Amino acid sequence: MDFELDEDQQQICDAVERVCAPFDAQYWLHKDREGGFPEDFHQALAQAGWLGIAMPQQYGGAGLGITEAALMMQTIAATGAGLSGASAVHMNIFGLHPVVVFGSDAQKQRWLPPLIAGQDKACFAVTEPNTGLNTLKLKTRAVRQGDHYHVSGQKVWISTAQVANKILLLARTTPVEQARGTQGLSLFYTDLDRSRIDVREIDKMGRKCVDSNELFIDDLRIPVEDRIGEEGEGFKYILHGMNPERILIASEAVGLGRAALKLAAQYANERIVFDRPIGQNQGIQHPLARSWMELEAAHLMVLKAASRYDAGRNCAAEANAAKYLAGEACFNACQNAILTHGGMGFAKEYHVERYLREAWIPRLAPVSPQLILCFIAEKVLGLPKSY
Repeated sequence: MDFELDEDQQQICDAVERVCAPFDAQYWLHKDREGGFPEDFHQALAQAGWLGIAMPQQYGGAGLGITEAALMMQTIAATGAGLSGASAVHMNIFGLHPVVVFGSDAQKQRWLPPLIAGQDKACFAVTEPNTGLNTLKLKTRAVRQGDHYHVSGQKVWISTAQVANKILLLARTTPVEQARGTQGLSLFYTDLDRSRIDVREIDKMGRKCVDSNELFIDDLRIPVEDRIGEEGEGFKYILHGMNPERILIASEAVGLGRAALKLAAQYANERIVFDRPIGQNQGIQHPLARSWMELEAAHLMVLKAASRYDAGRNCAAEANAAKYLAGEACFNACQNAILTHGGMGFAKEYHVERYLREAWIPRLAPVSPQLILCFIAEKVLGLPKSY
């Protein structure tokens, strides 16, 4: 086993880091204060060809694996962009995976090139206010009438809907009482028609420049040709994107934790108290050293999960474990970074308080730590299902 990045992978990290270099900590501090989608950052990555890293080459992508995509997203977060920068392009990397796998050639040709080029922006609308993670009980209804579906319902925590012109939407085409197993939900990729979709931004704790929203959908008309695959099979299709999403957000969490740890170590070396750097004190050293170990361990699980996915092997346990471990390691690193800075850690100009606020995201999304523990207990250890 070789745990080192190969030459191509290292070149990806170096190249992405160069693209991110102009978007320094002050840029992201300004975005955190003022909000507004980081359009220039998004376009810089698009122009450099990175938005299609895991998309097929025939549609303008790079045709690389989730391993390379995870390294890219980790690099973005680690430059200091954190979850703000990563979330601005996250949807491009995994979001249209159901289209890549299950879409027709005509759909791929129509949808993928403009997304890869940065001309389109998409949001991913699955979660609903009254169902949460119980996706099979979604209530947003899509009723077919001739060559269109008429869709009405609500969605919540939908990122980038303020700036998106496209929406990947999961809706119910069979009433829940008539649906069997995982059937009854259908997946669509269509125009975000703001005359039919009321987008209301949620004022939240962090990552101000990448919006999160409630959607109120009132008789949205979707052409049949905008349905992905077969009617009623949408849940099966989005499952193919869940493990890559967990891997990517885990890698982003590792990057964010590393950014916080880097600032903490720098401050600990420079801050002099009682005629010595505070980093000379074991009370400062040990928490930071522990965070380094936790982040490295999470990173290895990310690579294991990504390598299994790219090899076509089952990676559900590893992807969930990576997300759990990285979320916890990231949060601990960001918390330790604030403690290392002392009172200055509470000041926005030192950036680490922003990192701690963003560190909540990979703990909470896209699945809770508790459900991951339930999954491992049931699927890996063979314990009875608890929910």
